Amino acid sequence: MSHRFSAFRAAWAGSTVLAAAAFGFAAPAAAQDDAAASEADGQLATIIVTANRREENLQDVAVSADILDQERVGAIFSGTADITALAGTAPGLNVESSNGRVAPRFYIRGLGNTDFDLAASQPVSVILDDVVMENVTLKSFPIFDVERVEVLRGPQGTLFGRNTPAGIVKIDSIKPSHDTSVAASLSFASLDTIGLNGAVGGSIVKDVLAFRASAQLQKRGDWIDNGFTDQQNVLGGYTDVAMRGQLLFTPTERASILAAVNFRDLNGSSTFFRANILGPGNNRLNANYDRNTVFYDAGGGNEANYKQVGATLTASYEFDGATLTSITSHWTSEGSSRGDIDGGFGASFLPVMGPGFIPFPSDTQDSLDLEQTTQEVRLASNGDGPLSWQVGGFYFESDFDVTTVGFTFPPPVTVNHTNEAWALFGQVSYQLTETLRATGGIRYTDDQKDFFVRSGAAPQPRSVGDDQFDWDISLFADVAEDASVYAKIANSFRGPTIQGRDVAFFSAPSVAQSENITSYEVGFKSELADRRVRLNGAVYYYTVEDPQFTAVGGAGNLVQLVNANKGEAYGAEFDGAFQISPQFLVTLGVAYNNTEIQDSNLAVGICAQCTVTDPTRVIAGNRRALIDGNPFPNAPEWSGDFTARYSIPVGNSGEFFVFTDWVYLGETNFLLYESREFNAGSRIEGGLKVGYSGDNGQWEVAAFARNITDEDNVLGVIDFNNNTAFVNDPRIIGAMISVKY
Repeated sequence: MSHRFSAFRAAWAGSTVLAAAAFGFAAPAAAQDDAAASEADGQLATIIVTANRREENLQDVAVSADILDQERVGAIFSGTADITALAGTAPGLNVESSNGRVAPRFYIRGLGNTDFDLAASQPVSVILDDVVMENVTLKSFPIFDVERVEVLRGPQGTLFGRNTPAGIVKIDSIKPSHDTSVAASLSFASLDTIGLNGAVGGSIVKDVLAFRASAQLQKRGDWIDNGFTDQQNVLGGYTDVAMRGQLLFTPTERASILAAVNFRDLNGSSTFFRANILGPGNNRLNANYDRNTVFYDAGGGNEANYKQVGATLTASYEFDGATLTSITSHWTSEGSSRGDIDGGFGASFLPVMGPGFIPFPSDTQDSLDLEQTTQEVRLASNGDGPLSWQVGGFYFESDFDVTTVGFTFPPPVTVNHTNEAWALFGQVSYQLTETLRATGGIRYTDDQKDFFVRSGAAPQPRSVGDDQFDWDISLFADVAEDASVYAKIANSFRGPTIQGRDVAFFSAPSVAQSENITSYEVGFKSELADRRVRLNGAVYYYTVEDPQFTAVGGAGNLVQLVNANKGEAYGAEFDGAFQISPQFLVTLGVAYNNTEIQDSNLAVGICAQCTVTDPTRVIAGNRRALIDGNPFPNAPEWSGDFTARYSIPVGNSGEFFVFTDWVYLGETNFLLYESREFNAGSRIEGGLKVGYSGDNGQWEVAAFARNITDEDNVLGVIDFNNNTAFVNDPRIIGAMISVKY
């Protein structure tokens, strides 16, 4: 690992220790919740966002954002889903994974990364309680006991750093308070599914020391048959346990301490690949497909086991005119995932194979041993004048080993990745007139990555680095009492990346240089009909210089990073909320996104068994195809979500309620090249919850369903020289009871 900035790090560490000793570590101030008052008036509740690292009304921020509140989050995960269930819950957001309940891949406005390696880089950042979850396994940490989930669309590089050119998924947990609170819920559902959530908090020393402890259990029984061994219900189960403990210490009115520890223990299943279930010649599921059955002769039971531990200390001290905040965090992630990658049994050179063509057996396991440390110091104004500002610095360090075992291609290979980055940033906002506000920000980042082979293969060291400025500028204008417009230009970058998984399969590592995005966006915010209707929208256009893509599969079945010359996208987003009556709330979100790869010479490997849509793009004599003009992978043109909640009051403190939520993802190309098989038509999934809530919400009983129409949706494909894919979970029906006070 590079130590070029050891002096900088030492100075930073010293300042952090001093800040901790003088001020203590504290959580940001809790958001003001006016939901109860709004409901009483039949109005929409105010939505709080932290897009500018401070709490603000969504209607006052020049950002295209969607917020998932506690009820929506609870519905999404009521069937014990993992974080990929966020796909489609905000317009323009897609999430998928070919690694089971770990290593999800996020896409916003079409920009993402299909790389399935444990060292993969993504242009969408996941932020948990102000700490970046950089590694793909950390991004999978379960969502529970949260205040809200914010989806911030578009470049966020000024305040949140590199690797945010597409946007951010920001998760804020519920913080400790001195009000005693207890919450618990228990659910039972089909497929032996059990969900258990609990949280308790309150005062230890009145007005000085408070705590909150929360936990979640998600469990499912085995429900998938193995047709090769003729065993029933032997695959598909998991047990996923997560816990969080927090202590809040406020020795004075100006200083406070928040110490948080997060833990996760996953014993589950990797993704179930299903050989030759598409086409051929189309993207429809064929007779090989049976959601309840796979045909595996290897894979060791497709097990995935991970443990993750994170500790965070946040310091805050309020001076006259400014607040100093220090955030120190350390995370570890260790585990492995194994799978029958070919999705079937046998091979083309063996007497028997199935279902359908299997070119050769593939049984692989990838494991990770990671440590990540981050440190941020931020000084932000806290006055009420026309000028607001913040400045700060950030340091990031990660060190991890990835071990790949190809059980038909020994020996195991272990490679090491290190990443060291630091940044300085600032933002200024000024109220030019009573109705016009200007905001500008800038961030300087230095990013260094190193790679070497630790064991099992020839040394093939690689080093990449870059230093760049991110910047943005916006104007926000109030055009009426409850309506405003904004315009924003932003530039952001994703740091260079090294992909070394192919070393385990006798190929060299690949490198992608930084990608740079310039985004132009105009939008509007409005609240109408005495704040019973909220209409927000934006249109945008962006270009990406040297976009990083991953060429997966092809005749060589390799995973190679590539830089295209350019990428281009434009689109529009709309978020609406309608308080039709005090008992009836409807929300609707829609996004249109058109993406295009622009590189007339870039060609990637293609599957030997699939049908390339345009044969003229195939390079003669070589199983490669040109990708110029193709859409970005996993970037549906249309996406949307819909929710509705209707309640019937019972007495003075109870209600019957119905809540339904739906997501839609339009036609999607899964890979860089276009084929008739490796794409999805329109996908839709819905949920329903019906129940009774009593004592002003202190207890609730309900029945629920996820994927209520039992849709068979292809979520992704494996380019393994056959038409292999993986699909969504079946319909889950259950009942739950919850209490809180």
